[in-house]
Amino acid sequence: MPKNKGKGGKNRKRGKNEADDEKRELVFKEDGQEYAQVVRMLGNGRCEATCIDGTKRLCHIRGKMHKKVWIAAGDIILVGLRDYQDDKADVIFKYMPDEARLLKAYGELPENIRLNEGIGGLDEEDEGGADDYIEFEDEDIDKI
Repeated sequence: MPKNKGKGGKNRKRGKNEADDEKRELVFKEDGQEYAQVVRMLGNGRCEATCIDGTKRLCHIRGKMHKKVWIAAGDIILVGLRDYQDDKADVIFKYMPDEARLLKAYGELPENIRLNEGIGGLDEEDEGGADDYIEFEDEDIDKI
């Protein structure tokens, strides 16, 4: 029987995220970077995101974040734009929900972004929800 020379297995790797609860410094965008909201996950380390400038881009999650930082639809991310491909970008940073609210408060994100909802629309407006439900009267049911 072989000796165990490693320092642990799968469970040791799972327990590495203890530092998530501490405060970290807010990262603002620089030249060649843009804020975006994830529309949907595509698999294979890629996602489709709508940038603040209105462009939909195919984003690649970089190796440092892959399988360590989980990204879901509706998350606010910072993407690095490519000089040679305008329709593709690289995910640099994922903002936690409280950091995204701070960005919105500082005016970095536009007011029409919905932060708390899953697949939030950048350009969807609530019309009051008039046609969300149908109300039937008792006499209509008796006629059928």
